[in-house]
Amino acid sequence: MSGANILDSSNGSGQTAVKDEDVSDVGSALLSVERTVAPARFQARPFVPRRFMSNGHLQTIAGNFLSRTNTLPPPVPELVQVSPASGSQIASGLLCECHWHPLAVRAARPAVVLVHGLEGSSESQYVVGNADKMWRAGANVIRMNMRNCGDTERLSPTLYHSGLSSDVEVVLRHFIAREHLESVALVGYSMGGNLVLKLAGELGADAPRQLHSVVAVSPSIDLAASADALHRPENRLYERKFLRSLIKRLRLKASLFPRAYDARRATGIHSLRQYDERITALYSGFASADDYYFRASAARVLDRILVPTLVLHALDDPFVPITPETRAALDANPYISLLESQHGGHCAFLASPGHASADDGYWAETTLLRFILAYA
Repeated sequence: MSGANILDSSNGSGQTAVKDEDVSDVGSALLSVERTVAPARFQARPFVPRRFMSNGHLQTIAGNFLSRTNTLPPPVPELVQVSPASGSQIASGLLCECHWHPLAVRAARPAVVLVHGLEGSSESQYVVGNADKMWRAGANVIRMNMRNCGDTERLSPTLYHSGLSSDVEVVLRHFIAREHLESVALVGYSMGGNLVLKLAGELGADAPRQLHSVVAVSPSIDLAASADALHRPENRLYERKFLRSLIKRLRLKASLFPRAYDARRATGIHSLRQYDERITALYSGFASADDYYFRASAARVLDRILVPTLVLHALDDPFVPITPETRAALDANPYISLLESQHGGHCAFLASPGHASADDGYWAETTLLRFILAYA
């Protein structure tokens, strides 16, 4: 492992690191401390890649297709309105797939809001894998679809993008209020990781007291750098996959809302940056792709995060780098534990399963669950 926030027995300022094997002994005591006092930094077991899978591309591809255990009960679907109707425009709604424990214990159990990545959904493998572990650990689980995702294009007249952290806030506050939840964690992967970090930074000291932790796995917090990395020759396979899906979705939106969208604008687009310049910026109120990347990146507000936060990142992530400036900002905030591994790819972190310990080898899922339980 590498990274300045992977600690030994102390973090250099007199604080003891929270070890993942000790999570049952922490949490309640930490939450009694005012948020002006930073929590102990989190220390995880090192990530060791599965045999013959130290290559970042191999990790990324395998992690995307390997199935996860799913013992979840059928979800309770719920539509959450995140933007009201205005004029001739309909309201925007998000579909959340909820797994609730019985009402008698629901409010006292931790709850986790899971946010998927670009062109993912509540059915993405990593979302299901995390949800299953969290449910079996006793948590309520909310699998949130971003606008238009999970076959919900008809529920919103707008597109979705990396700056819509306000949508996550609406979902967070909606379920806290309705279910009287006392402990909530936000977990985001890739684009979802940017969203949850951006929200935590924007909220700062005004975060609901019930928001106990935030986790971002392979977060695209430097959007411009990620878009440029995705266009490198070795990453064009990923870029083409994203573009095909995004353009297909745009065409569907144009068929549903023909006065709002012109699918012909996607003609000749060959990079994600071009898509964001011609489509995202135009239809989402940004001056340009560069303006979008700057305003939507969580990197701008990392210094304002005042909630225990875990960031997992692999140095061999093919297309989501962390710039030196952003890494410095992560390291400088005592509320953030940055765990970086040499290997792991993008949103994968496939380790060898431990059959004796019932460890399925999904290191990121196991690690983030331990972090959440430390602050539940």
